[in-house]
Amino acid sequence: MQSPRSSVTSHTATLTTDQATQLVAHLQAGPYDLKEVPYARISGAKKDLNVTLYLSGKLVVQGKGTKDFIEFVLEPEIVGAATLGYESTLDPSLLDARIGVDESGKGDFFGPLCIAAVYINKSVLNAWKTVGIRDSKSVGSDAQILHLNRAIRETPGCQVSVIAIGNEAYNRLHVRHGSVNTVLAWGHARAIENLLERGPLLNPPPVRAISDQFASSKTTVERALMTLGKGVELVQRHRAEEDMAVAAASIVARNEYLQRMKNLEKEFSMPLLRGASAAVEEAARKFVERHGAEVLPRVCKMHFRTRYRVLGEPEPPQNPWKKHTKTSHQEK
Repeated sequence: MQSPRSSVTSHTATLTTDQATQLVAHLQAGPYDLKEVPYARISGAKKDLNVTLYLSGKLVVQGKGTKDFIEFVLEPEIVGAATLGYESTLDPSLLDARIGVDESGKGDFFGPLCIAAVYINKSVLNAWKTVGIRDSKSVGSDAQILHLNRAIRETPGCQVSVIAIGNEAYNRLHVRHGSVNTVLAWGHARAIENLLERGPLLNPPPVRAISDQFASSKTTVERALMTLGKGVELVQRHRAEEDMAVAAASIVARNEYLQRMKNLEKEFSMPLLRGASAAVEEAARKFVERHGAEVLPRVCKMHFRTRYRVLGEPEPPQNPWKKHTKTSHQEK
């Protein structure tokens, strides 16, 4: 019986800017006959293989050499991940209807915490084959985030839920629970529940909800789930953004964070930087000078160490175990 790999004679994908640059370099350096193709950035051919990269970022690979090109060039050197699409033949669970959950803003001093849950099924996955849905951290610009967010929301069968926790609410929750992970767990659970409440719109019903491993145990989220959520398998794992549902959720969450940051900047007529760097600390000092320390909780996460440095307050001692946890860089 012929394997799925051996029958691959064509492949399409959407490359990021960096990936496209690497592919161009490979084609220019390799034994390819380069030719001009309308609307193409570069096109090269050799025995049993044609490779064309269009200006849009779309890559088209054709010929009997497609499998080898993907396996030995595209996956290891350009993309750094499996792309052929035969994985779903070997592992049918990759086509299961499911929910992906991710967040944005957790490591940013300024701005809200935004959590997104995205439901996908087989038809959604098929529609996304050439869209370029991927982890938001690998998306090159805010404009691309906006474009991909729109594509996700407009895909028939896809359902999206967003929980945006504004700074004042976030600070109250953090004081009450004393933990970023507890606030995250509540947000993840609420986003999942919001999707499940749509019932027949999730067709077929999701068999699991997947998120990144942000707590030592998934029971943190399980305890926060309500009636509907307890009927779905909860999966937490490292590098969860490699799953298409989680990657889509990361884009939707990032888009929500970016839009809300724009609104805050407009409201207070000054730039509010992302992250928790020295430049962010300086921006926070300027904010306090202009608007006053009492307004700071409206735009920032007050448990960050940046807050103590900006306000000249003594910093609380840092728990030694936090140095090795995922959230240690966020509580600065």
